[in-house]
Amino acid sequence: VQLQAFGGGLVQAGGSLRLSCAASQRTFGRYGMGWFRQAPGKDREFVAAISWNGFEYYGDSVKGRFIISRDNAGSTIFLQMNSLKPDDTAVYYCVAGRPITSQIRSGPAYNYWGQGTKLTVSS
Repeated sequence: VQLQAFGGGLVQAGGSLRLSCAASQRTFGRYGMGWFRQAPGKDREFVAAISWNGFEYYGDSVKGRFIISRDNAGSTIFLQMNSLKPDDTAVYYCVAGRPITSQIRSGPAYNYWGQGTKLTVSS
């Protein structure tokens, strides 16, 4: 089982970018999926997650700027990132798993991690 993330790159502050993550199996349609990020020298941070039935969750630092969604089959998710800031610079990791609601922002609750895609936001 693989998660493959796409869409990272270099963008100016205030700009937008969309990340995608595709799961190799359609069974991920019944999994919660989401994104974590890690900036150099910082701890891993929860960004956003979407449950198998479409409930969305966001980290405080991205709420109101980022939007997570998934396709109809459920095995591909997207992260629309708007009003980007230099603090958003990080490697973004796609995740999948079956966390209970109270653990949805916890990295260990996810069994599957993608390889990461790097976002750099220039000031």
